[in-house]
Amino acid sequence: MPDLVADLSAQAQALSPEDRARLAEELLASLDPHHGEVESVWDEELRRRIDDLERGTVPLVPAEEAFAQVRRSLGR
Repeated sequence: MPDLVADLSAQAQALSPEDRARLAEELLASLDPHHGEVESVWDEELRRRIDDLERGTVPLVPAEEAFAQVRRSLGR
């Protein structure tokens, strides 16, 4: 009996990188039925944070300072 997974894998590898990525995302999403919901919530959060940045309602911290804060909190 042929190995269906091996056959499908061989077919998938013949796809373009973009189509393989799309297929991989769809297969992973099928393992976690809440994946789409979580992604939607993160999209909303990202839009909110970008809006805050564009309106200037949140302080910006230079990367060097942020890394220094993290190192201090980790005791390094």
